[in-house]
Amino acid sequence: MRTFAKRMFEQLWTRRTQLALAVRIASAGVAAYAIALALHLLLPLWAVLTSLIVTQMSVGRSLKATRDYMLGTIGGAIYGGAIAVLIPHSGEGSLLALLVLAIVPLAFIAALNPSLNSATVTAVIVLLLPTMHHSNPLDSAIDRVLEVTVGALTGLVISFLVLPSRAVSQIRVNASKLLELLSAAFAELLAGLTRGLDNDALHRIQDGIGSAVTNLHATGLEAERERTMHLSSGPDTGPLLRTIQRLRHDVVMIGRACVVPLPADIQARLARPLADVSNAIVTYMVAVATALRAGSGPADIAPVDAALHAYSEEVAAVRSEGLTRGLPVDAMERFFALGFSLDQMRQNLNDLKRCHGNWCTNEDGSEKIVAETSEKSAA
Repeated sequence: MRTFAKRMFEQLWTRRTQLALAVRIASAGVAAYAIALALHLLLPLWAVLTSLIVTQMSVGRSLKATRDYMLGTIGGAIYGGAIAVLIPHSGEGSLLALLVLAIVPLAFIAALNPSLNSATVTAVIVLLLPTMHHSNPLDSAIDRVLEVTVGALTGLVISFLVLPSRAVSQIRVNASKLLELLSAAFAELLAGLTRGLDNDALHRIQDGIGSAVTNLHATGLEAERERTMHLSSGPDTGPLLRTIQRLRHDVVMIGRACVVPLPADIQARLARPLADVSNAIVTYMVAVATALRAGSGPADIAPVDAALHAYSEEVAAVRSEGLTRGLPVDAMERFFALGFSLDQMRQNLNDLKRCHGNWCTNEDGSEKIVAETSEKSAA
């Protein structure tokens, strides 16, 4: 039992961010229901549902969800209440026509701006609820806005007070995962220079990287929203995100260059330098990923520079010996594209080093920005 409990604790601890979100959502729902009952709101259900919707993974995402949901609700309540009051209707036929008039324009607006999806739902509730409770549309609109306001504010307050999660800390985790994916893909792609890769293999190797990039950039927007509202501190997220995006482009370019294996004589000369390049870059990217996740100091990039320099020298020797003469044009293009991509990757890895320096933390966990001048002097 003790071993089982230890394993369960370890599993939960590795998912502590998701567990904290579950606790926040539960707290928001219970608190919203209690407040709605205390205020004698007509339908506490909508306060509870709204609190669940706006309680998100990070404070920045909760802020956006609250803003979008409130704007949509207020807009839908105003529009639905206005057409219900201004356009006389009685009977099911006229109510159906009014319902179409309410849904079509709001659904069109929501299609253009998905953040206003709640407007359509709110307008429908404002129109139909009075027929169930024998109230008037104006009271229905006011009740709906009050219920959503209680739920939205409750969810937002809970996001700040109960196990709050900042998007800045999530960037560390997401960026680390993406760097690990890129390093694994890079190692497989360079290995393909000896056997070639088809399109299916390329897609398999890079599977998941695109969605990881999208998630990272979404988290970056949330972090900048928090920084703008002075809800969190730390370095600008832009340089780190742009550098990782460029590294992803480097991996894509290297993949295109590795579709067809190198000629046997060139493979024999470049196999060892390319293996050293692969090991050095993969080791460095994994080290940066681990350091980012833990908030520790910069990793050593010197082995990467040494491996790439040795590869460049060997490529120069191969060319001077005339081994590239007579190669087909497409093979020559891929050969030089590989060298260009590795050179670009060297620059982007050095940028990653500077960005990582800005994300190092002090022993007390507070974030500090390391100036490039001190970084260069330390080197």
